[in-house]
Amino acid sequence: MSGNNIYGNTPTFLGAKNISADKNTEGLDVSVYGVPWEGAVTWGDYTGCELAPKVIRLVSARYTGYLPEIDHLDVFEHLKLGDMGDIDIVPADVEETMNRIEKFASQVWDSGTFAVALGGDHGITFPIVKALAQKVDGEVGIIHLDTHYDNKPNFDGDKFARCSPFARLYEQEGVRNEAIVHAGIHGPRNHPDNGRLANSVGATTITIRDIRKNGDLQAMAKQMHDIASKNTDAVYLSICSDVMDYAFNPGGPADGNGLSSYELLELVYEICKLGVAGMDFVEIYPQSDPNKFSAHIASTIVLYALAGVIHHRQNANTGEKEYVKN
Repeated sequence: MSGNNIYGNTPTFLGAKNISADKNTEGLDVSVYGVPWEGAVTWGDYTGCELAPKVIRLVSARYTGYLPEIDHLDVFEHLKLGDMGDIDIVPADVEETMNRIEKFASQVWDSGTFAVALGGDHGITFPIVKALAQKVDGEVGIIHLDTHYDNKPNFDGDKFARCSPFARLYEQEGVRNEAIVHAGIHGPRNHPDNGRLANSVGATTITIRDIRKNGDLQAMAKQMHDIASKNTDAVYLSICSDVMDYAFNPGGPADGNGLSSYELLELVYEICKLGVAGMDFVEIYPQSDPNKFSAHIASTIVLYALAGVIHHRQNANTGEKEYVKN
């Protein structure tokens, strides 16, 4: 592929350097990659999140790295981004795809860059974090922003379903269950067993009401990060689009009473200011969103995260093991 297109007419994410062929991250600070995976768990014709990495890249062409609302910060003046292309998934083979995601993510973690994965369904988080857990000296903590726990033991026998990644992560060596924070949880599409399982393994639940009643997004982000970073060597951020109310997320699962786009962006920025190894953003269904609003917000979410990374690097010397080059 010539030029800066990843494939066909699809540009790199936010104009990043195209490293899809050689995966050479030398001189880069951030590695972006797509995971165009959707497992078998769908309801009727509600499907298509495997298209999200492509559509997110397409609409990202409209954006610069400039955030006037955050101290007039231009992200691209501080960080160099590379787009590694998409992981070569196998649509009919769940276990092989999980193995491929883990292998690819392992190489990303080895690069020392801040890792950004664009899903795909939430099942991708398990192999990504599994790969991270094998790289750190101690354990990994996770901040999980979602409407749902996504900790169902399996779905019709599929233990890697999009509703199950945290059930697998609870079992994963190198992941500290007491450092898992399920934040933004709300609504009756959760089941009683989901909350009970999270509680039984020692994970923390912070509901949408907890966030709203507190009212201080910076303080809430610190609370989440304090839990996820306690006795761990790395913190990972996983975001399901449906943590946002459907008014702000027409291309995501249909969940109301969620965060506003402002609330999500502020939380992401404040969390990343405190130090994270990498992140994913999952569960956008472009076919349900003709105006591509949900794909558009992905660029802003990533830029807010990177603004946080910049300020973390500038303002903090924590002594933690870092996965962003200094």
